[in-house]
Amino acid sequence: MHHLLTLDGLPRATVVGLLDRAQHFADTPGDFDALRGAAVCTLFFEPSTRTRMSFQLASQRLGAHVLNFDVSTSSARKGETALDTMRNLEAMGVRGFIVRHHDDGAVARLADAARPETALLNAGDGRSNHPTQGLLDMLTLRQAKGDDFSRMRIAIVGDVKHSRVARSDLHALRALGTGDIRVCGPASLLPDDGTLADCNVTHDVDEALDGVDAVMTLRLQRERMEDGLVDSLEDYHRHYGITAERLRRAAPDAVVMHPGPINRGVEITDEVADGPRSLILRQVANGVAVRMAVLERLLGR
Repeated sequence: MHHLLTLDGLPRATVVGLLDRAQHFADTPGDFDALRGAAVCTLFFEPSTRTRMSFQLASQRLGAHVLNFDVSTSSARKGETALDTMRNLEAMGVRGFIVRHHDDGAVARLADAARPETALLNAGDGRSNHPTQGLLDMLTLRQAKGDDFSRMRIAIVGDVKHSRVARSDLHALRALGTGDIRVCGPASLLPDDGTLADCNVTHDVDEALDGVDAVMTLRLQRERMEDGLVDSLEDYHRHYGITAERLRRAAPDAVVMHPGPINRGVEITDEVADGPRSLILRQVANGVAVRMAVLERLLGR
C-alpha cells in the first residue's frame, strides 16, 4: 500500500490488519520510532481540528518531524498550486503528505504526480473519501460490539449526499461484511449515484433506528449544500435529529457515533451526545491510534 486514498476496494485482510495495529497503539502508551527522522506535512486546504491534530500527534508519537501547512499564510494565497506546493516540499525532503482538499479527487491527482518515494494520505477530499475516519469508526465499533460485523445492524442517519465520512464508512462496513446497513435522511440529502445500492434506505428515522446496534449520525454540511435542500434546521431536527426518546427504538445496548464537529440541537441533542451511549470522544481518541497505524504502514522503516 503506497498511498491511502480511499477504502473502496481495500481487501478485508488489509482493513483488519490496520485495525489490529491501531488497537496495539491504543493499548500501548508511549512513543515509537517507526518514523524517526522522516518528515511529514499536514497539507490542509480546508479547516480541521480533530483530523489535523490527531495526525500531528500520531506523527510525533512515531518520531517524525511534522510540518503544518497553513493555507492562509502560505504561497497558495499568491496563486501557487497544490502541486507546486507539494513539489517544493518534496525538494526539502518531505516524505509523507497528509492532504485535505475541497475538490473531489484532488489527493489522487497529487499522488499521481508525486515522487516514487513519496506517500500521500487522504485526510478528506470534497465529498468523496475520508479513509482514516472510516477506519477509526470501525475500530470504535469493534471495541464496543466485537469483531463479527456480519451480526451488526448499523444505521447511518443524516446528510449522506455531502458526506465523505459516510462514503468511507460504507466502504469499510462492506469490507468487513456488515449484515444490515441502514441509511436514513431526507431525499434531498441522499445520493443517487449508486452509493447506497446495497443499503436499506428509508426516510423514516424511527424505522431506521428500530433494533439497531449503532447509530452513526452525520453533520449537516451546510457549507457544501445548495439552498433549499432542507426547509430549516428546526425542521431537520424535528424529523431526523437523534434524541433520547428516538434512541429508545434502538437495541438496549446500542451506541451513538458522530464524526464531528457536532451541530448540537440539529443532528443530535446534548443529552445523547454527552450520554452514556455516546462513543464520540472515543472516536476522537481512536483517531490517533488509527493514524499511527496508517502512517507506519505507508512510511515506516
